[in-house]
Amino acid sequence: MNIARTAMLIAFMTALFMAVGFLIGGRGGMMIALLVAAAMNFFSYWNSDKMVLRMYGAREVDAHSAPEYYGIVRDLARNANLPMPRVYILDSAQPNAFATGRNPENAAVAASVGLLNALTYEEVAGVMAHELAHIQNRDTLTMTLTATLAGAISMLGNFAFFFGGNRDNNNPLGGIGMLVAMIVALIAAMLVQMAISRTREYSADRRGAEICGNPMALASALQKIAGAAHVVHNNAAERNPATAHMFIINPLSGERMDNLFSTHPNTDNRIRALVALAQEMGAGGSGGAGVGRSASTAAPGPATSGRRARSVPTTGFGRGPDEPPKGPWS
Repeated sequence: MNIARTAMLIAFMTALFMAVGFLIGGRGGMMIALLVAAAMNFFSYWNSDKMVLRMYGAREVDAHSAPEYYGIVRDLARNANLPMPRVYILDSAQPNAFATGRNPENAAVAASVGLLNALTYEEVAGVMAHELAHIQNRDTLTMTLTATLAGAISMLGNFAFFFGGNRDNNNPLGGIGMLVAMIVALIAAMLVQMAISRTREYSADRRGAEICGNPMALASALQKIAGAAHVVHNNAAERNPATAHMFIINPLSGERMDNLFSTHPNTDNRIRALVALAQEMGAGGSGGAGVGRSASTAAPGPATSGRRARSVPTTGFGRGPDEPPKGPWS
């Protein structure tokens, strides 16, 4: 998403935030909302990535603490000609991942322990390539700013439900009218998230498959993640539903009203698009649009002694040279 479209989106979300302020407190509320939105946009631009990572309790890792996982991201970033992002692990049993950061020079990728446990080496590479594609496409700034503003609108919505009936407020529509308008504002915020996610996910799937050179590995990963995402709860995501669109697969269980609108395109449609891309690339993704491929991102094939040497334990960390193979990548 280019700079102009990002600016338009931020302007729309700010206007929506101001409208909510007007409904709650009249002109005074609108002016307060404008000041708050301006401060939030400025703060979020510089700190939204840190906020999201802290929200999910992400732990940064490096080549020493998680050599296999870190090595995948390093090799893929090299393939994509991107600066090396910061690499994080989420202490969540739900298999999922996201990327964040205001630009490629200040980006981070995060994968859950559940994802590292459940997926093969090639599937993890496909997922991380997808996240790097978001960074390369500069989606991450839009994603994090939208999450911040949508969360703020949701917060104001809750405020309105609690205090909408107060006769002393200055809203022009009265209590019932304000609550109806607030519901419309919340739906509008969710629709914006839907529009962002649905357009960018297909693009990131395609570019991610090109980066790793293996569309079928990403397709297989999406199928596994989607199958587990609504069975294994992500408590942090349930507490912060405005961030759902940042993940590769919607992390919400569907038990809340926040999930009435899906923030992601249909997984089966995404898989079909990747299968078609694999056919274009030939041999199930054995080549990738001129993108270089290293040993860590090779297409699936018969196991070799080198392949067996690559493994991580269930925590997502690497193993010592004298330890036996353990974990899903044995």
